[in-house]
Parts: sequence; C-alpha cells; structure tokens
Amino acid sequence: MGEKMKFRAMIKKSGDWWIGWLIDLPGVNAQEKTREELLESLKIGAEDLLSTMVPFESEAQMTTIEIPTPEWSLENRG
Repeated sequence: MGEKMKFRAMIKKSGDWWIGWLIDLPGVNAQEKTREELLESLKIGAEDLLSTMVPFESEAQMTTIEIPTPEWSLENRG
C-alpha cells in the first residue's frame, strides 16, 4: 500500500451527534452517532472527492505547491 494523505479534521460532540468537517477539503463534512462513524464518514467523503475526475482545458496545467508547516500546528509541537 502506498503513502497516505493526511487532512485536518475538526470534530465535536453536538447533543447526541458527532459532527465534523475537513479543513483542507471544503465540502467534506459529516454527522454521525459515534466518533468512530464520523471519522469513517469523513474518510469516505475525502476519498470520494479526491477520486472525482476534474476536466481540464488544453492550456491548463495542474501543479502542487508546498508551504512550511505553520508554527501553530501539532506537528511542530516537539
């Protein structure tokens, strides 16, 4: 199995439900009865979004950019 992508998820308990969304993938959100079900739904939503074919114009280019991890991120808390 290849490398895994990581996305930041905001999750919280709201009444009887767990709600959450992916900060890095706008539009991926979910509501479930348990935390585990919520995380699985967010994972499925991310996979669905990322597997969607994106039409391109012939002159367009797809590229990626890299930026330093923000100082406030959990990854920078040694």
